[in-house]
Amino acid sequence: MRAGLAVTLAVVVAAIPAAGAVAAEERADAGRVEAYLAQVRNNPQRLHAFLQDLPKGGDLHTHLSGAVSTETLIRLGASGGQCINVVTFVAAAGPCVAGQRAAADAETDQAFRTQVIAAWSMEGFQPGQGESGHDHFFNTFGKFGSITGVPANRPEMLAQVIDKAARQNELYMESMLTRQGSLVSALAQRVTFDPAAPDFTAMLAQVLAGDDLDRIVAAARAETDVDEAAVHSLLRCGTPVAAKGCAMTVRYLNQVSRNSAPNVVFTQMVYGFELATADQRTVGLNMVQPEDGAVSLRDYSLHMRMLNYLRGIYPAGHISLHAGELVPGLVPDADLRFHIREAVLIGQAERIGHGVDIRYEDDWPSTMRIMARRGIAAEIQLTSNEQILGVSGRDHPFPTYRALGVPTVLNTDDEGVSRSDLTGDYQRAVTTYHLTYRDLKQISRAALEHAFLDAATRQTLLHQLELMFKAFEHQYGSVAA
Repeated sequence: MRAGLAVTLAVVVAAIPAAGAVAAEERADAGRVEAYLAQVRNNPQRLHAFLQDLPKGGDLHTHLSGAVSTETLIRLGASGGQCINVVTFVAAAGPCVAGQRAAADAETDQAFRTQVIAAWSMEGFQPGQGESGHDHFFNTFGKFGSITGVPANRPEMLAQVIDKAARQNELYMESMLTRQGSLVSALAQRVTFDPAAPDFTAMLAQVLAGDDLDRIVAAARAETDVDEAAVHSLLRCGTPVAAKGCAMTVRYLNQVSRNSAPNVVFTQMVYGFELATADQRTVGLNMVQPEDGAVSLRDYSLHMRMLNYLRGIYPAGHISLHAGELVPGLVPDADLRFHIREAVLIGQAERIGHGVDIRYEDDWPSTMRIMARRGIAAEIQLTSNEQILGVSGRDHPFPTYRALGVPTVLNTDDEGVSRSDLTGDYQRAVTTYHLTYRDLKQISRAALEHAFLDAATRQTLLHQLELMFKAFEHQYGSVAA
């Protein structure tokens, strides 16, 4: 089917007759595609091929460090002379010492490579081996962090993730990453936080004093320029052999580390808003790290108040928040009762990431109705939710969000760690929740409708998506016929 979709949109459009006949034929094609989906729904291989070809608006919830493939991390570690502990599998800068092996060994020794992949991802992981899925998942980041934390590695990471997305017919991505993190943390040390009486105005003045933050923002913009130029080169953009990733539209969300001290969290938030104001490629911020962390739980409401205050200062920067990535037993029951609602009502979230524990929250139907009314989308990550939280099937609130009119978007989260992709999450959704072709189109469009884009770019991408759907329906409609 890949070859069929290689037919250019221009050829498809040129073959279409006058408007009335076009509409009738398009409806017929869509109906035949619906019938084709019904035929292949229980055939995993054919369903996967169909969903691989399906036009997908984009991925709004993806962390760069967790999205890059484990194989790419091994290659980057090898080329950078890194070493890997043979017991903990934690990577570190060379030269290697006793108890370590060169990362390059994982390129030539298959047994060692298998061990590294298992330690750095969910490949082959089985719960009940002395480590929960939650812990194994989050522990991977500390194992390969010395590789993903090297700024020079970022272009190759981005190029790999972007091209993989494009080859699944995605148009858009919002990648969560951190730029100039050490300088921002250093800046935060001059910010005073009084837990008895937090003064956000005074804290903001301390962050903005002098020109330090301006210089950090300028450095981040320059870093983005370098990264994007390198990605352009790696993907051979502008040449006859350009990779598919060259056609992707990519934006960035600045990460705020929610398990850091309050002065650091606040400074990172201010920096995220300042960067989004100065550079349209960074469209907003998101809070990362485990929501069940001790500091994150302690300071959750404080963080929401910080965002509420800063939203009044920075009306332009967008906010998407991890909220409700929790289940009973992971945290005290009291912490299951309010996170999503506070993210919406106080944190000013425009999208909610995960939202798994919504049905444990106080008055959750009211929260869902607010989300539906305000157009606050739920970013759904079916694969990672099962791996990290053990939530799937009827226990997952995905169908509940949809039933109450909350916009829903399927996303990957950390596809490198999960050993997954967006096609796989679409396939989980189809097989588990019996989605129709019409449902899939709605979810695909929602990714662009709720992307943090300017109006002109959004309309351009939505138009491109519709052309892709016409080509897709023409191809699969012909097969079904």
